[in-house]
Amino acid sequence: MKIAIGGDHAGFEYKQAIKTYLEKLGHTVEDFGPFSDDSCDYPDIAHPLAMSVESKKNELGIGICGSGNGINMTLNKHQEIRSALCWEVELARLARQHNNANVLALPSRFISIELAKKCVEAFVNEEFEGGRHERRVNKIKL
Repeated sequence: MKIAIGGDHAGFEYKQAIKTYLEKLGHTVEDFGPFSDDSCDYPDIAHPLAMSVESKKNELGIGICGSGNGINMTLNKHQEIRSALCWEVELARLARQHNNANVLALPSRFISIELAKKCVEAFVNEEFEGGRHERRVNKIKL
């Protein structure tokens, strides 16, 4: 699977660990930055990441910042993006199953790297259930 990843300085360490983890699982990962833990602005990374998912260049995306909120809000400005802020494995599963989320937002200051990896694994491995959920998901876009 082709997966886009990016964040800000607060998510840099997690981004690096998750990127390595996904590559070991056989996924292709496009890294949108940052490329160090120097202070940066998450929108500068979130917008190109979102556009790569919208254009289908990448199948899914992962955004990481300190609270997860900033990057999640920015990603969700894009009409074709359904980004879900998750801090538990079950939330990541349900985001895919019920909401057809195509981007996972993670809060690096509130979960461990190991829990983040478990959320990523659940998110990447789940499928959208469709059915009764499809009608709702179709109503998200303006």
